[in-house]
Amino acid sequence: MEKKKNIVELKNITVRFDGDTILDNLSLSIGDGEFVTFLGASGCGKTTTLRLIAGFLEPNEGEVFFDSKNMSGVPAYEREVNTIFQRYALFPHLNVFENIAFGLRIKKVKEKEIVERVQEMLALVNLKGFEKRTIGTLSGGQQQRVAIARALINHPKVLLLDEPLAALDLKLRKDMQNELKALHDRTGITFIYVTHDQEEALSMSDTIVVMADGKIQQIGTPTDIYNEPVNAFVADFIGESNIIDGIMVSDYKARFAGHTFDCLDKGFEPGESVDIVVRPEDVDIVPVENGMLRGTVTSVTFKGVHYEIIVDIQGFKWMIQTTDYCAPDATIGLYIEPDAIHVMKKSEYSNMFGDYSSFSEEFDELSVAEVPEEDEEETEE
Repeated sequence: MEKKKNIVELKNITVRFDGDTILDNLSLSIGDGEFVTFLGASGCGKTTTLRLIAGFLEPNEGEVFFDSKNMSGVPAYEREVNTIFQRYALFPHLNVFENIAFGLRIKKVKEKEIVERVQEMLALVNLKGFEKRTIGTLSGGQQQRVAIARALINHPKVLLLDEPLAALDLKLRKDMQNELKALHDRTGITFIYVTHDQEEALSMSDTIVVMADGKIQQIGTPTDIYNEPVNAFVADFIGESNIIDGIMVSDYKARFAGHTFDCLDKGFEPGESVDIVVRPEDVDIVPVENGMLRGTVTSVTFKGVHYEIIVDIQGFKWMIQTTDYCAPDATIGLYIEPDAIHVMKKSEYSNMFGDYSSFSEEFDELSVAEVPEEDEEETEE
């Protein structure tokens, strides 16, 4: 497949606020027409990166290129970029038509063309017949569509989306994920999306950029990021992961949890300490006598489609996702196929993730709630 030309390039970008480094020598290329998602927790630098591309912020070091042109000193209004924020910033005193037409009226476009282009946008975002409705009468999803239409009507080359679905309820958010992906496919415009929601990133993106501590941890397709994480941070942040200390015995042989397993990885030094990733859905529960490992079930949670089981194996708590029920306190056998084992180099994030001893969904939600995502800009600055 022919590689698309780069529409946006960030070269050796560093951004500092009050002595803190928010982006640390970051470089990135984004292809024309791609759907790229910046994924990371609050304060990782993803919103700052979006603001650099938009022109709302200048880097302390490095350069931003748009269509091979250096954007240093070029203000936001002169860039062929539009941004959709978490708060849609619609004009409450204007109806749907006038909200969408606003950018064209600023440019003094003729009325006939304004009407034609607004109608085109209304059709694109499935809001035909809503022209005269006031913003206050619209649902959250409808308001978001108005914001999208207003951003697209000027035919930007790049659309930036900063947590645009965060204010919507779960079902509507999933519906809008599908609509945004379909909209991207229809328009062919480059979408650059910011989120902390892994499912959103996996379901919508051509390319995911995982960020932490002002640095890019990994760039890849959703499948690559999920199946081949480069370090413990990425493995933990994208889905659930059991991350265990291990030793690479030789090519295609890894030892962890007291057992030597066949695997598909090679290129490590014999005896090298490594991190082992095993996804919860890739562990098979078998009779104890048939298991490579054995463990004791400490908790069982029914999740609708599957059970989420925490198993104690030599003091390390594993998560297993299975359709088979296991009773608490039962001793079970575990079987792991070679292609379910992923070996990673040790990193600064080793031993920080992957043991479910303190696993609690409620605790995770409270941890996220401590830093509201809409305040990320303030956190980073």
